[in-house]
Amino acid sequence: MREKDYYNILGVNSNSNQQEIKEAYRKLAFQYHPDRNKENPLAVERMKEINEAYAVLADSRKRKDYDILREQYGSYGYDRFKQSYSQEDIFRGSDINQIFEEMAKAFGFRGFDEVFRESYGQGYRTFEFRRPGVFGRGFIFFGPGLGRKKHEGIPVSSGAFPGVAGKLVRYLLKRAFGIREPVRGKDLEDVIYLHPQRALEGGKGKYLHRKRSKELMVTIPPGIQEGQKIRLRGMGKEGKDGGEAGDLYLHVKIKKPLLGRMSDLLKI
Repeated sequence: MREKDYYNILGVNSNSNQQEIKEAYRKLAFQYHPDRNKENPLAVERMKEINEAYAVLADSRKRKDYDILREQYGSYGYDRFKQSYSQEDIFRGSDINQIFEEMAKAFGFRGFDEVFRESYGQGYRTFEFRRPGVFGRGFIFFGPGLGRKKHEGIPVSSGAFPGVAGKLVRYLLKRAFGIREPVRGKDLEDVIYLHPQRALEGGKGKYLHRKRSKELMVTIPPGIQEGQKIRLRGMGKEGKDGGEAGDLYLHVKIKKPLLGRMSDLLKI
């Protein structure tokens, strides 16, 4: 297990807002940009760490998931997070390419495409499309371990564009790269009821997944409180075209002891 902390990597704290996180990333990206560190081979790996940390902390949902694991497991929360999020998950929707292009224009550095091709090799590709009145640019990131369902689709992440532009991007990816963009399944939500002792001590708890008509054994973190959520990866709706299944989020409810329930009834 690796002891890393995304907040430490960016030099921010857990209370930092999104603007502070972006400013910290810009400062570090400028400091460790390959064009300023041609004699320092370690700068490339440092830059990758910074990119990953920013991609997580700049996304409110990924940050929330990371914060929960960090609170429960301390410095080992990083390793737990990496078990749940693949690299393509982490970079999905990131605006890193835009920030690199801003630096390229301001300081004469090489652009995002050249820098990332050098750093990540065949791990990513950029794309650009032009139509009357519409222009878009972004990147897709190919993570490791993509051999799913006989390669029916390649899971990718991109600086995605919403609405009509987003449809044009998907069309371009299919035509230009032969990529069938997978569609991730929707997340589901439900409630899990825990005995107070189980919530305090943690351990295994049973949960009936009604959508799939199967009983699951859920790992309950010690000290979990009412209102917190337990994420079951891949237990949401099935994906399409090779896309991964969504997640299932269980909202924790703590059962009241029998005496407590009787007391409530007497008050009515």
